[in-house]
Amino acid sequence: MNDMRLVERQVDDREIKIAAKDVQVFYGTTHAIRDVNIDIKDRMVTAFIGPSGCGKSTFLRCLNRMNDTIDAARVHGSITLDGQDIYDPQIDPVQLRARVGMVFQKPNPFPKSIYDNVAYGPRIHGLSRSKADLDEIVESSLRRAAIWNEVKDRLHAPGTGLSGGQQQRLCIARAVATQPEVLLMDEPCSALDPIATAQVEELIDELRSQFSVVIVTHSMQQAARVSQRTAFFHLGNLVEYGETGQIFTNPQDPRTESYISGRIG
Repeated sequence: MNDMRLVERQVDDREIKIAAKDVQVFYGTTHAIRDVNIDIKDRMVTAFIGPSGCGKSTFLRCLNRMNDTIDAARVHGSITLDGQDIYDPQIDPVQLRARVGMVFQKPNPFPKSIYDNVAYGPRIHGLSRSKADLDEIVESSLRRAAIWNEVKDRLHAPGTGLSGGQQQRLCIARAVATQPEVLLMDEPCSALDPIATAQVEELIDELRSQFSVVIVTHSMQQAARVSQRTAFFHLGNLVEYGETGQIFTNPQDPRTESYISGRIG
């Protein structure tokens, strides 16, 4: 029991990587996100759960300014990465997205070779000084994404020729190739079969030793399996946020309890 308390205290003591305060998101006149306050800890998996349309993916896209690409979107409030305001006009969104990588719901490899998919980010961000450097980054990224052994003999074959699960792990390799500090995943397993889903979940667990991982998932079972902290969103509000075991076994808000038990959603 004392060992368990020690582990919990060590988890609680991890530094805050991303802090969001009073975040509001509007799409035109629609108020999509209301008053979200959340601290995301370093080197752990944080899951966002909630019914479809509750705002979890919208909020996730605030964390690397992907909402900037939507003309009607407006974000208010404060979001900091290591204490620095990511919406400061001095911040280059392209450089921010190198630090805060993203993996999308549907695998989206570029119509390029496996090698060039992974090498793309390091090339545009100037992370390699030579072909040997680039080769090393590509190999280490594919190894981190647990796909190196499957593709090492066909690096110049098209990434689009891989299976769905392999394509998603290739996209994870592409995201980690820019040496991000945070990895955002928007329902990364929803298009995958159970075997590929299990492989990606195992990979997420390994990646948290190197990155802060934030995952949006429609699967409560997946959130329970892969995350250490869980945030429940409902109707654009962050209803409850806490240690994953507590959220699922002893939620403090009746709306969370209703969602977990299947009465809403």
